[in-house]
Amino acid sequence: SSHKELSGMIRESDRLIKATWAKDEDAVAKAIEQIHSQQTAPDFYNNEQALRSVVNLAYISAIDHYINIQELPSGKGYADIVFIPRQNSCNPAMVVELKWNKSDQAAIDQIKQRNYPQAVSAYTKKILLVGINYDEKTKLHSCKIEEWNAEK
Repeated sequence: SSHKELSGMIRESDRLIKATWAKDEDAVAKAIEQIHSQQTAPDFYNNEQALRSVVNLAYISAIDHYINIQELPSGKGYADIVFIPRQNSCNPAMVVELKWNKSDQAAIDQIKQRNYPQAVSAYTKKILLVGINYDEKTKLHSCKIEEWNAEK
């Protein structure tokens, strides 16, 4: 194929999705960090919208597995990015919350406190909560992934 760079990005995206499903937080943070540094212009790098664009680009191959919804009204607010599994899929839904200069745990706490999984629980009971944070001072990304338990 003459699309070597694109093919490589898709392979990396496939690895990222599998790492997310496996709850490999370090691999997810590293993948997001790599895309962020490679694909974001320096004057656009340090804001949450840039991080949102990076996450959408990083999960580009999710289009084969999910319907991607931005700012989904749910619970007591809007979930940043929600991946709802396509029909007849055994993949978990993913509720992604982005933070800037806070913590990945703060993102997970917000998902729980505002009950974002409520919007996707009608489609599937398998839901992953994914919190991604970017620290502007250290230039590092962090990730926290938990399985949603509706019984709690």
